[in-house]
Amino acid sequence: GGNVLFAILLAVSLIGMMELYRIIQVHNTLLGFLGYAAAIVFDLLIYFNKEKYDMMLIIGFFLLLLLFYVFLYPKYQLEDVTIVYFGLFYVAVMLSFIYKVRMLSDGALLVWLIFIGAWGSDTSAYCVGMLIGKHKFLPGLSPKKSLEGCVGGVLGAALLGFIFASIFKNRINEVTNPQFAITVICAASSVISQLGDLAASAIKRNHNIKDYGKLIPGHGGILDRFDSIIFVAPVVYLLSSVL
Repeated sequence: GGNVLFAILLAVSLIGMMELYRIIQVHNTLLGFLGYAAAIVFDLLIYFNKEKYDMMLIIGFFLLLLLFYVFLYPKYQLEDVTIVYFGLFYVAVMLSFIYKVRMLSDGALLVWLIFIGAWGSDTSAYCVGMLIGKHKFLPGLSPKKSLEGCVGGVLGAALLGFIFASIFKNRINEVTNPQFAITVICAASSVISQLGDLAASAIKRNHNIKDYGKLIPGHGGILDRFDSIIFVAPVVYLLSSVL
């Protein structure tokens, strides 16, 4: 938690944005550096509890991108501006919810639901799909995914969440009925996790790449490993706050 988690997430966000920007070769351009700067400012606003200025940052960032697009025309294409703007939300904003979950009252335990809902779901879906998977699910986007695997991922994440809550229920004070709430959170997170994985696959297929990078041997880049985490973190934060 604290400063360590904040620094790690900021670094992960910047690397992830670089991997995304590298797809269209804007990672080391003026637009790319403007995106990195916006991510740093966004995270600092959270760190210093100045989130009321988020909308000003988002609008200002958009206007600056348009400014560079117009005055440096035709150096940049519309897709360049769109991807740079999209990258702030897709990577930095979404990953910031890991820090937000950690800073909740029971955050030291609740933050693990993000990883149970994402990686626990992935593992469960893989095992069930390998064992009994027969019906393809969106074969044009992800040929190896099966409907049985998707259902298994949701049930597996829910079961892992229930076990987690059963072990730590006496240490979770701000969540009413932790076993029920955390089971629901992990099941919902699994659904969103699989959507995030498919979204990442769609982006890569649109640009004819296999992996976002080579930073993590056997996995690819940061975005290849965190594609589902990116989607799950906001859901865990929202449901934890509501439940």
